[in-house]
Amino acid sequence: MKKRLEDRVVIVTGGGHGIGKAYAERLASEGAKIVIAEIDEPAAMAVASELTASGHEAIGVGTDVSDTASVEKMAAAAIARFGRIDVLVNNAAIFATVPMSRSPFDKITVDEWDRMMSVNLKGAWLASCAVIPHMRSQNYGKIINISSGTALKGSPSRIHYVTSKAGILGFTKTLANEVGKDNICVNCVAPGSTLSEENPDDDIIKNRTQAINTRALKRVQTPEDLTGAVLFFASADSDFITGQTLVVDGGSCLH
Repeated sequence: MKKRLEDRVVIVTGGGHGIGKAYAERLASEGAKIVIAEIDEPAAMAVASELTASGHEAIGVGTDVSDTASVEKMAAAAIARFGRIDVLVNNAAIFATVPMSRSPFDKITVDEWDRMMSVNLKGAWLASCAVIPHMRSQNYGKIINISSGTALKGSPSRIHYVTSKAGILGFTKTLANEVGKDNICVNCVAPGSTLSEENPDDDIIKNRTQAINTRALKRVQTPEDLTGAVLFFASADSDFITGQTLVVDGGSCLH
Protein backbone atom coordinates (compact mmCIF):
# COMPACT_ATOMS: atom_id res chain seq x y z
CA MET A 1 0.00 0.00 0.00
CA LYS A 2 1.44 3.36 -1.04
CA LYS A 3 2.21 5.71 1.82
CA ARG A 4 0.54 9.12 1.89
CA LEU A 5 3.76 11.11 1.39
CA GLU A 6 5.66 8.70 -0.83
CA ASP A 7 8.50 10.57 -2.62
CA ARG A 8 7.49 13.94 -1.14
CA VAL A 9 10.24 16.14 0.28
CA VAL A 10 9.44 17.84 3.57
CA ILE A 11 11.38 20.51 5.46
CA VAL A 12 10.65 20.73 9.19
CA THR A 13 12.14 23.82 10.83
CA GLY A 14 12.93 23.32 14.48
CA GLY A 15 12.81 19.58 13.80
CA GLY A 16 15.63 18.62 16.12
CA HIS A 17 13.64 18.64 19.35
CA GLY A 18 10.21 18.19 20.89
CA ILE A 19 7.15 18.61 18.71
CA GLY A 20 9.20 19.31 15.59
CA LYS A 21 10.98 15.98 15.95
CA ALA A 22 7.61 14.25 16.34
CA TYR A 23 6.40 15.89 13.12
CA ALA A 24 9.50 14.71 11.27
CA GLU A 25 9.13 11.13 12.53
CA ARG A 26 5.45 10.91 11.60
CA LEU A 27 5.94 12.40 8.14
CA ALA A 28 8.89 10.09 7.49
CA SER A 29 6.74 7.11 8.49
CA GLU A 30 4.40 8.08 5.64
CA GLY A 31 7.22 7.96 3.10
CA ALA A 32 8.46 11.56 3.12
CA LYS A 33 12.08 12.47 2.60
CA ILE A 34 12.91 14.76 5.50
CA VAL A 35 15.08 17.84 5.92
CA ILE A 36 15.65 18.67 9.59
CA ALA A 37 16.31 22.43 9.67
CA GLU A 38 17.41 23.32 13.18
CA ILE A 39 19.47 26.05 14.86
CA ASP A 40 20.93 23.29 17.06
CA GLU A 41 22.91 21.67 14.25
CA PRO A 42 24.09 18.62 16.26
CA ALA A 43 20.45 17.88 17.10
CA ALA A 44 19.50 18.19 13.42
CA MET A 45 22.20 15.71 12.47
CA ALA A 46 21.22 13.35 15.28
CA VAL A 47 17.54 13.24 14.27
CA ALA A 48 18.47 12.79 10.60
CA SER A 49 20.76 9.92 11.59
CA GLU A 50 17.98 8.30 13.64
CA LEU A 51 15.58 8.52 10.71
CA THR A 52 18.16 7.13 8.30
CA ALA A 53 18.92 4.25 10.65
CA SER A 54 15.19 3.47 10.65
CA GLY A 55 15.16 3.15 6.88
CA HIS A 56 14.05 6.67 5.94
CA GLU A 57 15.79 9.32 3.84
CA ALA A 58 16.77 12.41 5.81
CA ILE A 59 19.37 15.13 6.14
CA GLY A 60 20.09 17.68 8.84
CA VAL A 61 20.87 21.32 8.09
CA GLY A 62 21.93 23.88 10.66
CA THR A 63 19.42 26.70 10.14
CA ASP A 64 18.65 30.04 11.76
CA VAL A 65 15.23 30.89 10.38
CA SER A 66 15.68 34.56 11.28
CA ASP A 67 18.58 34.83 8.81
CA THR A 68 17.95 35.10 5.06
CA ALA A 69 21.20 33.47 4.00
CA SER A 70 20.63 30.58 6.39
CA VAL A 71 17.14 29.70 5.09
CA GLU A 72 18.37 29.99 1.51
CA LYS A 73 21.11 27.50 2.42
CA MET A 74 18.40 25.27 3.90
CA ALA A 75 16.39 25.29 0.67
CA ALA A 76 19.51 24.76 -1.46
CA ALA A 77 20.51 21.75 0.65
CA ALA A 78 17.06 20.21 0.16
CA ILE A 79 17.24 20.70 -3.61
CA ALA A 80 20.82 19.42 -3.82
CA ARG A 81 19.96 16.22 -1.93
CA PHE A 82 16.40 15.48 -3.05
CA GLY A 83 15.77 17.63 -6.16
CA ARG A 84 12.52 19.23 -4.99
CA ILE A 85 10.64 20.72 -2.02
CA ASP A 86 7.01 19.73 -1.54
CA VAL A 87 6.20 20.66 2.05
CA LEU A 88 7.47 23.23 4.54
CA VAL A 89 6.50 22.94 8.21
CA ASN A 90 7.19 26.31 9.84
CA ASN A 91 7.68 24.98 13.35
CA ALA A 92 10.82 26.75 14.61
CA ALA A 93 10.04 29.09 17.48
CA ILE A 94 11.26 30.56 20.72
CA PHE A 95 9.28 28.79 23.42
CA ALA A 96 10.71 25.63 25.01
CA THR A 97 13.98 24.46 23.44
CA VAL A 98 14.96 28.09 22.94
CA PRO A 99 13.31 29.44 26.08
CA MET A 100 11.46 32.70 26.64
CA SER A 101 10.87 34.71 29.77
CA ARG A 102 7.39 34.63 31.28
CA SER A 103 7.04 38.21 32.41
CA PRO A 104 4.36 40.91 32.54
CA PHE A 105 3.99 42.92 29.33
CA ASP A 106 5.95 45.89 30.70
CA LYS A 107 8.85 43.79 32.04
CA ILE A 108 9.81 42.15 28.75
CA THR A 109 12.96 43.68 27.25
CA VAL A 110 12.96 45.22 23.79
CA ASP A 111 15.71 42.82 22.75
CA GLU A 112 13.61 39.79 23.73
CA TRP A 113 10.53 41.20 22.01
CA ASP A 114 12.51 41.74 18.80
CA ARG A 115 14.12 38.29 18.97
CA MET A 116 10.71 36.65 19.48
CA MET A 117 9.27 38.36 16.40
CA SER A 118 12.41 37.65 14.38
CA VAL A 119 12.24 33.90 14.94
CA ASN A 120 8.55 33.13 15.39
CA LEU A 121 7.10 35.47 12.77
CA LYS A 122 9.82 36.70 10.44
CA GLY A 123 11.28 33.18 10.41
CA ALA A 124 8.10 31.74 8.91
CA TRP A 125 8.13 34.47 6.25
CA LEU A 126 11.80 33.99 5.35
CA ALA A 127 11.52 30.20 5.19
CA SER A 128 8.44 30.51 2.97
CA CYS A 129 10.25 32.97 0.70
CA ALA A 130 13.11 30.48 0.36
CA VAL A 131 10.98 27.50 -0.67
CA ILE A 132 8.11 29.01 -2.67
CA PRO A 133 10.16 29.57 -5.88
CA HIS A 134 10.84 25.82 -5.95
CA MET A 135 7.19 25.01 -5.27
CA ARG A 136 6.12 27.39 -8.04
CA SER A 137 8.44 25.71 -10.51
CA GLN A 138 6.67 22.39 -9.93
CA ASN A 139 3.18 23.95 -9.57
CA TYR A 140 2.68 22.25 -6.22
CA GLY A 141 3.44 22.84 -2.56
CA LYS A 142 2.20 22.74 1.01
CA ILE A 143 3.16 25.23 3.71
CA ILE A 144 2.07 24.39 7.24
CA ASN A 145 2.48 27.11 9.83
CA ILE A 146 2.39 26.43 13.55
CA SER A 147 0.53 28.99 15.65
CA SER A 148 -0.80 28.43 19.18
CA GLY A 149 -4.13 28.20 20.95
CA THR A 150 -2.95 31.14 23.05
CA ALA A 151 -3.32 33.35 19.98
CA LEU A 152 -7.07 32.69 20.03
CA LYS A 153 -7.71 33.42 23.69
CA GLY A 154 -4.66 35.23 25.10
CA SER A 155 -2.32 34.14 27.86
CA PRO A 156 -0.80 36.31 30.60
CA SER A 157 2.94 36.83 31.11
CA ARG A 158 3.98 35.99 27.55
CA ILE A 159 2.54 38.76 25.42
CA HIS A 160 5.45 38.67 22.96
CA TYR A 161 4.95 34.96 22.25
CA VAL A 162 1.17 35.25 21.91
CA THR A 163 1.53 38.27 19.61
CA SER A 164 3.97 36.41 17.37
CA LYS A 165 1.62 33.43 17.13
CA ALA A 166 -1.38 35.67 16.42
CA GLY A 167 0.63 37.12 13.55
CA ILE A 168 0.99 33.62 12.11
CA LEU A 169 -2.80 33.42 11.75
CA GLY A 170 -2.91 36.49 9.50
CA PHE A 171 0.28 35.44 7.71
CA THR A 172 -1.35 32.11 6.84
CA LYS A 173 -4.48 33.65 5.35
CA THR A 174 -2.63 36.29 3.36
CA LEU A 175 0.02 33.96 1.96
CA ALA A 176 -2.69 31.45 1.01
CA ASN A 177 -4.34 34.15 -1.10
CA GLU A 178 -1.08 35.11 -2.79
CA VAL A 179 0.18 31.64 -3.77
CA GLY A 180 -3.06 29.79 -4.47
CA LYS A 181 -2.65 30.50 -8.17
CA ASP A 182 0.57 28.47 -8.02
CA ASN A 183 -1.26 25.45 -6.56
CA ILE A 184 0.38 26.01 -3.18
CA CYS A 185 -1.74 25.43 -0.09
CA VAL A 186 -0.99 27.34 3.11
CA ASN A 187 -2.59 26.19 6.34
CA CYS A 188 -2.01 26.44 10.06
CA VAL A 189 -2.12 24.22 13.14
CA ALA A 190 -2.76 25.81 16.54
CA PRO A 191 -1.67 23.46 19.35
CA GLY A 192 -2.89 23.61 22.90
CA SER A 193 -0.61 23.34 25.93
CA THR A 194 1.59 20.36 25.07
CA LEU A 195 4.02 18.37 27.19
CA SER A 196 6.80 18.73 24.62
CA GLU A 197 9.78 19.45 26.86
CA GLU A 198 12.40 16.71 26.72
CA ASN A 199 13.24 16.87 30.43
CA PRO A 200 10.26 18.55 32.10
CA ASP A 201 10.62 19.59 35.72
CA ASP A 202 7.82 19.37 38.28
CA ASP A 203 6.60 22.90 37.53
CA ILE A 204 6.27 22.19 33.82
CA ILE A 205 4.43 18.94 34.44
CA LYS A 206 2.10 20.72 36.87
CA ASN A 207 1.40 23.45 34.31
CA ARG A 208 0.67 20.98 31.51
CA THR A 209 -1.53 18.91 33.80
CA GLN A 210 -3.55 21.94 34.91
CA ALA A 211 -4.49 22.52 31.26
CA ILE A 212 -6.72 19.46 31.54
CA ASN A 213 -9.22 21.55 33.49
CA THR A 214 -10.03 23.68 30.42
CA ARG A 215 -10.43 20.75 28.02
CA ALA A 216 -13.32 18.64 26.87
CA LEU A 217 -10.87 15.71 26.59
CA LYS A 218 -9.43 15.19 30.06
CA ARG A 219 -5.79 14.30 29.57
CA VAL A 220 -2.39 15.84 28.98
CA GLN A 221 -1.62 16.74 25.37
CA THR A 222 1.52 15.20 23.85
CA PRO A 223 3.40 15.91 20.59
CA GLU A 224 1.88 12.81 19.03
CA ASP A 225 -1.55 14.42 19.34
CA LEU A 226 -0.44 17.04 16.80
CA THR A 227 1.21 14.96 14.13
CA GLY A 228 -2.01 13.80 12.47
CA ALA A 229 -3.08 17.37 11.73
CA VAL A 230 0.27 18.18 10.16
CA LEU A 231 0.18 14.96 8.14
CA PHE A 232 -3.32 15.85 6.90
CA PHE A 233 -2.21 19.28 5.69
CA ALA A 234 0.94 17.78 4.11
CA SER A 235 -0.96 15.09 2.23
CA ALA A 236 -3.18 15.06 -0.86
CA ASP A 237 -6.19 14.76 1.47
CA SER A 238 -6.07 18.55 1.93
CA ASP A 239 -5.35 19.56 -1.67
CA PHE A 240 -8.43 21.81 -1.83
CA ILE A 241 -8.02 23.34 1.63
CA THR A 242 -6.05 26.53 2.15
CA GLY A 243 -5.93 29.53 4.47
CA GLN A 244 -7.34 27.50 7.36
CA THR A 245 -6.34 27.06 11.00
CA LEU A 246 -6.98 23.76 12.75
CA VAL A 247 -6.98 23.97 16.53
CA VAL A 248 -5.66 20.81 18.18
CA ASP A 249 -6.09 21.21 21.92
CA GLY A 250 -8.53 18.57 23.15
CA GLY A 251 -11.44 20.97 23.09
CA SER A 252 -10.06 23.84 25.12
CA CYS A 253 -10.83 26.51 22.54
CA LEU A 254 -14.12 25.69 20.84
CA HIS A 255 -14.96 27.90 17.86
